[in-house]
Amino acid sequence: MILHNTSTKRGAAALMAVVLMAMAATVTASAATTPINGQIIARPLTPGDVTTYGLPSTTENSGGLTTVGIGTPVYLEVEVTTNTPAATITNVTWSLISKPVGSAAVLTTSPLGTNVPVYEPTDRLIYQVASRTLLRPDVAGSPLTPEQYTVTATVSTSAGVSTNLSYTLTAGTYLGFNTCALCHSGGEIAKDMVHPWQNTAHASIFTEGINGLLGFYSVSCLKCHTVGWDTTVGVTNGGFDDVMTQTGWTFPTVLTNSNFAAMPPSLQNLANIQCENCHGPGSQHAYSLGNTNLICRTVNSGDCNQCHDAPTNHFKGTEWYASGHAVTTRIPSGASHWQCVGCHTSDGFIGRIEGSTTTNTVYSAIGCQTCHEPHGETMPTNNLHLLRVLNPVTMPDGTVITNAGEGALCLQCHQNEGGSATNQLVKYPLGQKTWFGGSTFGASMSPQGDMIEGINAHTYGQTIPSSAHCYSVTNLCVGCHMQTVASGDPAFLKAGGHTFNMSYTVITNGVTNTFDKVDVCVQCHGPISSFNFLCEDFEGIGVIEGPQTAVQNLLNKLSTLLPGTNYQASSGNYVADGLVKSSIKVQTNWPQNFLMAAYNWQFVNSDGSLGVHNTPYAVGLLKTSIGNLTGDANNDGLPDAWQIQYFGSINSPNAAPNATPAGDGIPNWLKYALGLNPLVAGVAVPGGVVWANGNSLGGGTNTIQIYTAAEVTFNTQVGTTYQIQEVTSLSGGWQNIGVPIQGTGASISYVTPTRNNVQQYFRVMHTP
Repeated sequence: MILHNTSTKRGAAALMAVVLMAMAATVTASAATTPINGQIIARPLTPGDVTTYGLPSTTENSGGLTTVGIGTPVYLEVEVTTNTPAATITNVTWSLISKPVGSAAVLTTSPLGTNVPVYEPTDRLIYQVASRTLLRPDVAGSPLTPEQYTVTATVSTSAGVSTNLSYTLTAGTYLGFNTCALCHSGGEIAKDMVHPWQNTAHASIFTEGINGLLGFYSVSCLKCHTVGWDTTVGVTNGGFDDVMTQTGWTFPTVLTNSNFAAMPPSLQNLANIQCENCHGPGSQHAYSLGNTNLICRTVNSGDCNQCHDAPTNHFKGTEWYASGHAVTTRIPSGASHWQCVGCHTSDGFIGRIEGSTTTNTVYSAIGCQTCHEPHGETMPTNNLHLLRVLNPVTMPDGTVITNAGEGALCLQCHQNEGGSATNQLVKYPLGQKTWFGGSTFGASMSPQGDMIEGINAHTYGQTIPSSAHCYSVTNLCVGCHMQTVASGDPAFLKAGGHTFNMSYTVITNGVTNTFDKVDVCVQCHGPISSFNFLCEDFEGIGVIEGPQTAVQNLLNKLSTLLPGTNYQASSGNYVADGLVKSSIKVQTNWPQNFLMAAYNWQFVNSDGSLGVHNTPYAVGLLKTSIGNLTGDANNDGLPDAWQIQYFGSINSPNAAPNATPAGDGIPNWLKYALGLNPLVAGVAVPGGVVWANGNSLGGGTNTIQIYTAAEVTFNTQVGTTYQIQEVTSLSGGWQNIGVPIQGTGASISYVTPTRNNVQQYFRVMHTP
């Protein structure tokens, strides 16, 4: 903008003010395009939290439910996404904008300090705490016209951006099992939840405890094993402790089998772990004749972890915090990913297993309720752990797995989501759907079930051996990944159990070390300390290796034989680039042999165990894929066709590279390099020359033929690819000899014939 010098000073100042106002408006508009994304939640507070973050032992726990007992604390917090820098948040204003008639409740300071993080592990990846407050509901409202508490928070930033958030909760009193059973025992009113629940351990834990069937049992157990237990002064909400006071019942000094029967019926009604422990007090829900907005149903982990995150005795929830399930990615959720949520979100999985006709696409981590059906509806199958699925599993290639035990639940998702390998090979190049979610190629997500079963890969018509893990490990995945870890073990809460981890880290003097939890492995494999224990020459290179080393080396070698990711219009343009790759991205017009090898590479790589799940199958697939691309399936440096021509099989002892079947001391590798018949004896003379009788290259019999060769020897490093090149004149262009060679860390010798040239020059190129 140009200001004319004919303007008065006052006019120029006015115009400049307009310019500045316009600039300010521009800044505000720009900032407004980046809204504050946030939420108000009732933060769960578990016994483990109280210990971990140094809170007073009297701090009351919370499941983070939307339905709470009168007088119990609700730890409200505003969480905003981390793309709003904390330093730019200038103010958070809380308001209690509605509450039941007669309520004197107010918002007060939260006892949670800044050292207490966002609760859900997956939320910690994207959210930060902006502000906290505390609410103790004091009135439930009229039974005929239930009223709720509504809290709002306005978040403002230095950029002039603000957002309004709200949260609504219901306060009520506890009614106990008998009231819930009026509707939830079956019939036309509601689904029967009561009778299945009565067969669960939750339904009898208190009864067994005071009857002396659990061994140790005390009043401290009642906090979780009864309904509404809260001994905080002034809190009266119809919970077990209130009725206990009213009836005068006291905890028995002797645990005997008549204790529960001797309790007042009104107290029995509130004993054990029942509906209101997980759903919150049911008075408003019941009085409103089943209004579902007045009772809580959640898959958030706090509902279970208000009891199950209490180490060192109750730690299944604590273990879960360290699992990959607790931090499953949010990407495959939302309305545009309806086909993914059946495995990637809790509600999506539950809906799929229950056969729901509608799909909940809202993100929720894979938590307790995802895998466990808390009402006990699966109990008829003697499912003591309340697992949602124990039926035979049909895998993507049609194989039906009947012997997975509790691991059948894992196989529901830990299978190649892209479908059948053979189906992909046909439909992917045509752009047709390979699975109900679209057209994909490879095994890029979770093919662990396919791997351990030794199915759904390209075997090139060969029989690939498979491990006995799928037969010998009880409950398949569960048998190893959920091994029991003692409380004194350094792996406690880091591996095994509901962490599902097979390795764990220990930090000593600032140094992080990773250890494999092999306790479950030694039962069959003997005294090993690592999954990668030395056991066999898997690669056929004369070196005893660990399975993970061998599989990684084979993955690297196979990747060098595949094209890069750059698009080529013609399939004929796709050639191996000789580079080690950490990912493979295929194109629809790749030649079939490349597609098959790429699938097998992804299959083994995405399995994630580097062969531990099924070493023979992983090694076999990679070696067979390499052989298909190079003509050397057993990776011994000799073409399979040459070995079969002379010895009938690539596995014949006489076909080995260092074998001398003619008895002349000249190994097969040298005779192959010189173009000689390995079954015809030759004579080695000084200077590296080999004399041989016969008609290996034409010519009459009983004639002497002399061949020469050059041996190129060079040191290698793991992770580096080498290419030998030759030229007959230094003024000419270098030409590749043979295929790229993957470094092993040892010296490599390569022999090439020289008989057709007067002179030759050689060099070795490497990448990187």
